[in-house]
Amino acid sequence: MGVFSGLDQFGLGKLEKVHVFEEENSKVGKDGKKAEHQVTEEELLFDKTFRCPVCDTEFHSKMVRTGKVKLISADTDLRPKYQLVDSLKYDALVCPKCGYAALSRFFKFMMPAQAKLIRENISKNFSGLKPTGNIYTYDDAIARHQLALVNTVVKKAKASEKAYTCLKMAWLCRGKAETLPKETPDYDKVITDLNKEELELLANAHDGFVGAFSKESFPMCGMDEITVTYLIAELARRIGKYDESSRWISRVLTSREASERIKNKAREIKEMLNKQKEKK
Repeated sequence: MGVFSGLDQFGLGKLEKVHVFEEENSKVGKDGKKAEHQVTEEELLFDKTFRCPVCDTEFHSKMVRTGKVKLISADTDLRPKYQLVDSLKYDALVCPKCGYAALSRFFKFMMPAQAKLIRENISKNFSGLKPTGNIYTYDDAIARHQLALVNTVVKKAKASEKAYTCLKMAWLCRGKAETLPKETPDYDKVITDLNKEELELLANAHDGFVGAFSKESFPMCGMDEITVTYLIAELARRIGKYDESSRWISRVLTSREASERIKNKAREIKEMLNKQKEKK
């Protein structure tokens, strides 16, 4: 006999042996303490509605819930690292109907002439997005950013937007390389290809920000002049332009507007530069 004996009268005989607190008991560890729930990437996401400025189609894109992820650290080129999820994967928005794509910060801004260029050069040949799972893989994210990047070229976007899109895509290549399972077929080749692609994208980002520095106004892509100066210096260092990097770093270190925090970061870059020059 059990608390559920007799359920067969309702046609539920298969449930007679279930335990009332089976689910709760399963969450208790061997030490008798309740096991903590491990938050998954999927739980940190939600589907947000957007309207395409090119074809006026309403669509959904996965976004990270604000305030749900914690910033752990940042790379020297300002790439943010978050706990539990790489938020960078969810920054490119893609209209599934016409193929217009852009980073979220630029998505809404569209001139009529730009929309015309996208319809003529992207939408006419766009074959649609491949289906994704409940989260975006790095391959999903890189493909979406690649589409955003080609859109910047087609719509003749500002140099800063092109540069920022290249930078975000480079960070994704780095993220994929850092998390790639060792058992991946041809692991070494895949890593080499990812590093090569990252370097090419960083070089494009560098060229774009240098070109935009004297032609566009600040803030640029949400960054003030000192931050962009620092970023150009670090991008120059990463692509091997050490003398140029030194010049940009000097501008940060001698600036009256630069905070002590960013000056400290600049000193770190200068120290790395000196070591790299010694090796040469």
